[in-house]
Amino acid sequence: MPQKIIIQASKIIDPASPQHLKTVDVLINEGKIEAIGQNLGTDAQLISGEGKFLAPGFFDLNATFGEPGFETKEDFETGSKAAAAGGFTGLALMPHNNPPTDSKSQVEYLINRAKGNLVDIFPYGCISQKREGKDLAEMYDMRQSGAVAFTDGNKAVQDAGLMERALLYAKGFDALVLSYPEDASIAGSAKMNEGAMSTFLGMKGIPNLAEELMIVRDLYLAAYTDSRIHFSTISTAHAVELIRNAKKQGAKVTCDVAAHHLVLTDDAVAGFDSNYKVKPPLRTQADVDALLQGLKDGTIDAIVSQHHPQEIEFKQVEFEIAKFGIIALQTVLPLLLQAGLNEEQIVEKLALNPRKILGLPVPSIAVGKNANLVLFDASSWDYQASINYSKSANSPFLGQQLNGKVWLTCNNNQVFSY
Repeated sequence: MPQKIIIQASKIIDPASPQHLKTVDVLINEGKIEAIGQNLGTDAQLISGEGKFLAPGFFDLNATFGEPGFETKEDFETGSKAAAAGGFTGLALMPHNNPPTDSKSQVEYLINRAKGNLVDIFPYGCISQKREGKDLAEMYDMRQSGAVAFTDGNKAVQDAGLMERALLYAKGFDALVLSYPEDASIAGSAKMNEGAMSTFLGMKGIPNLAEELMIVRDLYLAAYTDSRIHFSTISTAHAVELIRNAKKQGAKVTCDVAAHHLVLTDDAVAGFDSNYKVKPPLRTQADVDALLQGLKDGTIDAIVSQHHPQEIEFKQVEFEIAKFGIIALQTVLPLLLQAGLNEEQIVEKLALNPRKILGLPVPSIAVGKNANLVLFDASSWDYQASINYSKSANSPFLGQQLNGKVWLTCNNNQVFSY
């Protein structure tokens, strides 16, 4: 990183900053914000911020890398580059690698592996040993080693007794448990949303009920144990209503939604493109509308990428046997603009609230603070293979022109731009 950078004439989006919504110059010197104002000099690398927005760096609550065990999908270098290119300066790493992150040694390995990155990486620990849903993992030891919260990733905890014990145990050291809400006995082996489109295509569908039953169960368990709970990637209208009502009653509950669930419906599956095969599945327009309303009224606290890379041999096959997942770190911003969110809403749901949910420090654009920043606007760009920084290519948006460009990402005295 050059010793000095001046980002000129950008509009600040940071409610905690006295410069919020002001158009100013920002001088960064050796990774710190040295001055904010006008005409800060020219003895620095000048970066035009005119017409652009400068905000605290984005933070992703739901990202999957392949390392260790699945480096052919994604490693730390490629995953971090994809994150930086998408405006993310921090992310929480899902534990479904091989071996799963279910011990303090695994947590410590990931933390040490991530040192020196522009992107701050925080590992989740497993709720259950090997994510098998039978016995609790070493949650306290993992917390002491740096695990920021606990989840079995994309495997829902089916045993209610185990989830109850996890919530109660985590409460003892003020840890957060994440629930991926899916009742496997209802979802079965289905591959898409249950509805008119699945009937038309002749495919078995996953009903909304599979998600909503698990949300009801875990809300009861959280209330019973007086614990905090966070629901990952909710996708149905009734899920939003259930969480809205629980919040009104004082429940200690937060939730997030994946960016692709805000713009895509199960109509996208009509062409059997396996890049649209995600879990939870793409739902209906009524669900999309409810999710957007939930974001606007505060029911849904955060937005995630749900970045889940897959090798080509698991995606370029028949839809029925293709793996679930989408690479998404570089496309979150364009999808949120497409969904109609404004810049302040994007920063709240993508930069501020995710860190608050995990109890992490929230960056601020103020003199003396570390420069943890993203510079972005609504410019169009072509998402081509040459600038896909992920090791995988399972995105339906590759080859498309997208609106919403990240110009610069800055953190840990490093800058990424492209």
